[in-house]
Amino acid sequence: MSTAIVIGSGFSSLSAASHLAKQGYKVQLFEKNSTVGGRCRQLIKNGYTFDIGPSWYWMPDIFDKYFADFGKKTSDYYELDRLNPGYKIYFQNQQELTIGDSVEKIAEEFERIEKGSGAKLRKLLKKSAKNYDIAINKIVLRPGLSPFELVTTETAVRVGQFFKSIQQIVRKDFKNPMLVAALEFPVLFLGAKPSQTPSFYSFMNYADYGLGTWHPRGGMYEIIKAMKALAEELGVEIHTDAAVTKINVDANAKAKGVEINGSQNYTAEHIISGADYAHSETLLDSKYRQYSEAYWEKKVFAPSSLLFYVGFKTKIKGVEHHNLFFDTDFDVHSKAIYDTKEWPEDPLFYVNFPSVTDPSMAPENCETGFFLIPIAPGIEDTEELRNHYFELILKRLEKRVDQELQSQIDFVESFCVKDFIEQYNSYKGNAYGLANTLSQTAFLRPKLISKKVDNLYFTGQLTVPGPGVPPSLISGKLVAELIRKKN
Repeated sequence: MSTAIVIGSGFSSLSAASHLAKQGYKVQLFEKNSTVGGRCRQLIKNGYTFDIGPSWYWMPDIFDKYFADFGKKTSDYYELDRLNPGYKIYFQNQQELTIGDSVEKIAEEFERIEKGSGAKLRKLLKKSAKNYDIAINKIVLRPGLSPFELVTTETAVRVGQFFKSIQQIVRKDFKNPMLVAALEFPVLFLGAKPSQTPSFYSFMNYADYGLGTWHPRGGMYEIIKAMKALAEELGVEIHTDAAVTKINVDANAKAKGVEINGSQNYTAEHIISGADYAHSETLLDSKYRQYSEAYWEKKVFAPSSLLFYVGFKTKIKGVEHHNLFFDTDFDVHSKAIYDTKEWPEDPLFYVNFPSVTDPSMAPENCETGFFLIPIAPGIEDTEELRNHYFELILKRLEKRVDQELQSQIDFVESFCVKDFIEQYNSYKGNAYGLANTLSQTAFLRPKLISKKVDNLYFTGQLTVPGPGVPPSLISGKLVAELIRKKN
């Protein structure tokens, strides 16, 4: 029986491990932390349940396809609810925009704000639905080994969309700044400046408005529990508290195993790392590394995050499950992340109250609050800064809902750049991997296959196809397919 070792236990690692096990490989998976899930972890405290990492369930079709690969359904493991509204956006002067659970509702909301924009939105979503189909069913299923993978009949007629930005196509048709922000936000939070993201990525708008925002009952960690159960059912052997401290390579430049916790050695014919790519290469002797520090320095990373997990001893008035506070300047915050790489003076932020729709996630008459400020990776991270920003965004929330909340806080825990580095070996504390810029798309991303070490592979957000949970599921499958084809 062929053998494989998988490093890490995030979405891409669990996906790779399960696909390999299905192919008949004997798979061992090693995770440095005490629980599986990588960046998708859970905090349970005083009866409050928090998703520490990902909190948005988008692209439900990708999750369905993942479990279908193994003859399973998502409903075999967890229950999904489509959120209505998907989320709410708060702007200046008490203005709001509600993203409902259908294109019709969203178009009506757009029309309320800007006459004629409803029809323009439907037109944009029609185009982005086609892009979504091409991206998800064709492009992302290719391993990024050659530029010719992007050349298809469908992409050839859309080549202009790779040279125009999201910003250009959005602002051409939509003038109201609230609508512009609503259409540009997915790429800001998940990848890059809208001015630097190819317009082809408008398929994220279809993923958002067309496919909707969902919630697994019990939180996002239910997906990890499901993937872990499936992996173990397939025979994957999972080791926690098992940090890989070295990838061992033989005299013929062939990966032969890993060192765990600085002492134990395990051997396998194939090694797959789902840990941070830059960190993974530091586990190799320098002559076997593909990418230098200078290479990573030049890359454009998606944002890091300042996160707060807050237990409130009261229900909060007038909020939804997902809430975006865009009551400050979108472009100014974007520049702070990507251009000046400094703390934003007056940040946008996101807050998730899952207990609004899922009572299991907080004690009775209480609220579970997950706050996120997108920030530049590698930025200074101190307790003073964390406290300053928590106070700032809490006051803005209090003002918006007209409710005093400071005295209702049961506890606050924070997570920022230093924690991303310590917990996940994340390069500069990035939260979402590499940004989706044109120069970092498909074959221009770090490779799934090592160019210097035989039988060594990489998977996850820093490689193909890109950042986010659904692409990570696909990344694991792509690696398993490459190994299958090689053998």
